Amino acid sequence: MKTTRYIFVTGGIMSSLGKGIAAASIGALLQSRGWSVKIKKMDPYINFDPGTMSPYRHGEVFVMSDGGETDLDFGHYERFTGIECTKNDTITTGKIYTDVLNRERKGEYLGSDIQVVPHITDEIKKFITSDEGKADFVVCEVGGTVGDIEGLPYIEAIRQLTQEMTKSLVLLVHLTYIITIRISGEQKTKPTQNSVQQMRSLGLSPDILLCRTESPMEDESKKKLQTFCGVKYENVIEALDTDNIYKIPTQYHESGLDKQICEHFGIGTTKSDEEAIKTKWGSLCSKIASTRGSVDIAIVGKYTKLKDAYISLNQAIIHTGMHLGTQININWIDADNDDVIPQLRGMKAIIVPGGFGARGYLNKVNAIKYSRENKVPYLGICLGMQLAVIESCRNICGVDANSSEFSETGEFVVDFLDTWVNKDGKVEIRKVSDNKGGTMRLGAHVCNIKPGTLASRVFGGSDKIVERYRHRYEVNIAKYSDLFEKAGIVFSGMSEDGTLPKIMERQDHPYFIGTQSHPELISSPFNPHPLFVELIKAGIAL
Repeated sequence: MKTTRYIFVTGGIMSSLGKGIAAASIGALLQSRGWSVKIKKMDPYINFDPGTMSPYRHGEVFVMSDGGETDLDFGHYERFTGIECTKNDTITTGKIYTDVLNRERKGEYLGSDIQVVPHITDEIKKFITSDEGKADFVVCEVGGTVGDIEGLPYIEAIRQLTQEMTKSLVLLVHLTYIITIRISGEQKTKPTQNSVQQMRSLGLSPDILLCRTESPMEDESKKKLQTFCGVKYENVIEALDTDNIYKIPTQYHESGLDKQICEHFGIGTTKSDEEAIKTKWGSLCSKIASTRGSVDIAIVGKYTKLKDAYISLNQAIIHTGMHLGTQININWIDADNDDVIPQLRGMKAIIVPGGFGARGYLNKVNAIKYSRENKVPYLGICLGMQLAVIESCRNICGVDANSSEFSETGEFVVDFLDTWVNKDGKVEIRKVSDNKGGTMRLGAHVCNIKPGTLASRVFGGSDKIVERYRHRYEVNIAKYSDLFEKAGIVFSGMSEDGTLPKIMERQDHPYFIGTQSHPELISSPFNPHPLFVELIKAGIAL
């Protein structure tokens, strides 16, 4: 059985410093050195999962292959390491309390009053160590900021683990922020000192400080942190801001992060390890630096005020640009505004991404009509596919086509289907009034591809693909197949049982395709998703 070592990544001073990317980068560097890695995250919010949260509150909801709805950081974990995470790799305060209270109701704690310590902290420790012996390293990110009241049980659980395990099996990485006074150019370390002091008051002392900074760290700043934070000088690691997150593993490596991690755990390093890192991540940096030319595309969405709401989509486009050696300029167009069409002029491709609710849907339909009529390459994702079906039925066939998600009248070419077949082949009956959380079609499902179609060409002639899904409504082919044929819609991808359309396309167009899946969730810098690659190729060819 493997000896499992634990690396905890915490954050100080403020949120959104990039703990997820830091954890992913650490995992990727250890992988390149030949070690097996598992990445987990603990989120202190009381929601059971982020599935019902507004994207404005928490960014996108990342969906795993097994159907788990989780934090967007899992997208970074999977893209950087290629590891498929599972719903068992994420925990929230809501999940922990649900489990504990369910057991309490069953009488498993008879005679005890349920307390944060030990009952809640024991559950957290059980989660952290659940893969003991299965991987060389478990990298565990703690959501939020040290000092947040809701995060205290997690810090206490880690403190207990550091006492129960030998020091050589645990490493604490604290991500912090070095403030630069722009007028004087002076770097300030006091906020970091205060953050570490707060951490110490809770019983933890970081082994490595990972310091986000706008400018290279001064030697004096490192020495101050060494003195006042009790961290070795070489363990004060610079995390310089960058214009592309895929440069970060190389930057961390050059700053000595993975070397210091190995030293802490008493692991030797070799020249072949260094070469492996340079070969994988250095070559990616070379691709980033060698892009030539540019192409302008539009994304018409309803959450454009917060780019994290579409973070996987944004990353999928970056992957495509690196693959094609082309700079892709994204023009984010707010579907709430009625001036969508003028903003589409000159665009080489148009994407309508997923979303929920009626807000902005008419302007998305207008954007799709513009794409269809002007032969601008189009990719519809989830809702973007459904709206493409609605647009064709409305504007080609003159039918009052709609979705029952948006309206109580009209021809519901997109509708809530109450009969579902789950992955085990069992039939489930669902209602619109059911709890929203976890009632969607989630996770990886098989899609059969029709030969001789655009979809077949995009997927290299494959007759079967596996994509990830997150939706509640479906295109109603059982009732409206004749209407769809009249509208010129070809369903080139169907569910494995042949009942649900998964990919639609138009064959009177250079590139017009919609998918019920979320291809952005499985795109990576080393393997960009073909739907995006072929879209941009079609745009460049215009």
